[in-house]
Amino acid sequence: MFKPHVTVACVVQAQGKFLVVEETIRGKALWNQPAGHLEADETLIAAAERELWEETGIRAIPQSLLKMHQWIAPDKTPFLRFAFAIDLPEILPTEPHDSDIDRCLWLPAAEILQSSQLRSPLVAESLNCYLSRERYPLDLLSAFNWPF
Repeated sequence: MFKPHVTVACVVQAQGKFLVVEETIRGKALWNQPAGHLEADETLIAAAERELWEETGIRAIPQSLLKMHQWIAPDKTPFLRFAFAIDLPEILPTEPHDSDIDRCLWLPAAEILQSSQLRSPLVAESLNCYLSRERYPLDLLSAFNWPF
């Protein structure tokens, strides 16, 4: 049975810099947006808020939807990734609560886009969507008849 991994990611910008999380995977330090899997009892927006807090210690609400990407990883794992935009008025300190996160970095877009440390091509693609000013209202996503 086909079951894609549903994930959320937050492109977080403050004062012209973007937040990335660094984690070590198979001995290599890789960068990603604060991101993770949708859990059974939450909406996409709630998942984005939770992942942002777990991975960075920052509490913020997504302001818009950037894009939904359908992607197949090199290992053939299918993903549906919902990317959200969050603009903060200032760079905030970070404190990861997820033990998989080594550290958080605030970096210029060019440094991220030129890096060989990106966890997947979706990191650059989501940032490019942000930079192109693509934005969709959050009410495009509906938790229909949601029991929680």
